[in-house]
Amino acid sequence: MTSTTFLRPWQALTSAATATTALVVAFVLAPAALASTRATSGLGSEANLIATFRSAFVGYWQTGKADFGPELQPVVDYWFRYHVAKALLAAALLIALIALGSLSWRAFLRVGGLRAAALAVSGVLSTALAVVSLAAVMANIHGMAAPFGALLPMLFGAPKASAGPLPDALAQVRQQLADGQSSPALEMIRSDYVKFHAVMAVEGTIVVILLVVLSVLLWRGFTRTDRTERRSRRLLAAYGVVVPLLALTLAVIVVANATTAAHPLPGLESFFAGGW
Repeated sequence: MTSTTFLRPWQALTSAATATTALVVAFVLAPAALASTRATSGLGSEANLIATFRSAFVGYWQTGKADFGPELQPVVDYWFRYHVAKALLAAALLIALIALGSLSWRAFLRVGGLRAAALAVSGVLSTALAVVSLAAVMANIHGMAAPFGALLPMLFGAPKASAGPLPDALAQVRQQLADGQSSPALEMIRSDYVKFHAVMAVEGTIVVILLVVLSVLLWRGFTRTDRTERRSRRLLAAYGVVVPLLALTLAVIVVANATTAAHPLPGLESFFAGGW
């Protein structure tokens, strides 16, 4: 293959790589700015977000009401917008990575030597990052569906207070769960906890089905590819093994989330005992 013949796909690869890099940067840096309003501008700092949420949660729990109130509601709204931005950017990144991986492998099949090695590395990295991006899309979708539930892990971890209103509030939550008691605030916590896991189970099921279909198409392509095209057959076989393994792993996660959504009490008790 001449350099002139290779130039056009190489330019497409360069464009896809540039777009992917830009989206990675945007995914890391842009969501906080996109989600912020004048009232929530300080929440872009993780430390401020955690401190604000913990304080608002204590006030929310003390009221005992289901309504988030003027202190907690802006935090929940911000976290919803944050996940929307993250989900959209992760989806765009996933598309860019699929395009980059496809271009890399197509070019890989047409060249040899160092170019083929470089393209193989690009294809493998694109695939790995696409899996991470898919996970990010899914995580942010159920974060959008249950933003309050997605905030709850911030009640734990550093900085950890051994005494004060937050540990007292968490102790009261644990006590109510252990005693089988109920309150509007606790029911809201339970509801978002269930929704968080139920959405994960539903979206995970959809992705598992798509991965199974993709696996069938890959193996069909393998059987229909001429035996003389060894590189193409090896590539199809490799993906034909990786994709079902990914589907199986995700299926286990789906079952775990569906079980938690159907029987939330053990998970909630473990969660508020610090088992997140």
